Amino acid sequence: MDASVEPFKARRIYLLLSERIATGDLAAGARLPGEPSLAAEHGVSRMTVRRALDQLAQVGAVERRPGVGTFVRGGSVVRAVRAELSDVFAHLREMGRRTGVRLLSFAYVTPPEAIAGALGLAPGQRTQRSVRVRLIDGAPFSWLTTHVPESVGDTYSEGELASMPLLELLERSGVVADRASQTIGATLAGPEVAEALQVDIGAPLLSLTRIVHDTSGRGVEHLHALYRPDRFSFQMDLLRIGSLGERRWKPLPSVAAKAGEPEPGASLSRRKMSS
Repeated sequence: MDASVEPFKARRIYLLLSERIATGDLAAGARLPGEPSLAAEHGVSRMTVRRALDQLAQVGAVERRPGVGTFVRGGSVVRAVRAELSDVFAHLREMGRRTGVRLLSFAYVTPPEAIAGALGLAPGQRTQRSVRVRLIDGAPFSWLTTHVPESVGDTYSEGELASMPLLELLERSGVVADRASQTIGATLAGPEVAEALQVDIGAPLLSLTRIVHDTSGRGVEHLHALYRPDRFSFQMDLLRIGSLGERRWKPLPSVAAKAGEPEPGASLSRRKMSS
C-alpha cells in the first residue's frame, strides 16, 4: 500500500468518527469497534486505523485503554471556536482574551507585491510581519500570518504581541479600525503548518484572508489565517426581509454565540473570529 496515501485515509477515518461522536451516534461511554473491524470496514491497514484513533485521543474525543478497547469520552473534547461572519470586530478583543497565543516569528520585511497592494503601501515600504498560533484549552486551532505597516508595527514590541490581542495594540497606536474585507476558502496543510496545528500534512484547513482599513481608508492589517475545521467554524445569522415576491436574506449579527462554546456540528452555515 502506498504509504504516502495513508495519512489522508487516517484523516478521513478520524473525521468520520468525529462526526459520529458529535452527532451522538457514538454516545459517551460507547466502545468503538476494534482496530481489525475498523480496518476491514474502511479498507485500510490497522496502522492507519491506529493513527486515526490516536488523533481522536489527542483531542480528548476518546480514551484508549490498552487491552480493553477505545471508548468515547464525555464532556472532555477540546472546545471549538465559532466566528461571527457578519460582525468582524465585535468579538476580536473577547477572543483574544479567551484564547492563548504562541508567537513564532516577529520581523520587519518587504511584503509580497500582492500584500503591499492590498494595504496600499508605497514601493519598498516595509511591514511588521508576525506568525502566531492561537490555542483554545491549550490545543492549537489557527495559524495566523499578519502584516501591518511599519509605522504601526513600530508602536508595539515583540513581547507585547506575544501577550496582547493585536486589535488592542492597533487601537493603542491610534488606529481606528473602520471596515474590513475578507475572503474564505479552503486549503491543505503544508509541513510547517501541519506540525504547528497538530494535523497531518495535506489535512484540509479553512483559509481566511482579511484586510482591515481605518477611517481614512488606509490599510492597517493584512491577515492570512488557517484554521483546523474541527476546532474552528464560521457563523452567520440571517434575517428574512423584503416584501412578498422580493424577499431576501440579510446578515444579522449574532448576540447569542460566545467564543469557545462547544461546536454543535460541522455546518458552515452556523459557525467567532480572532486575530
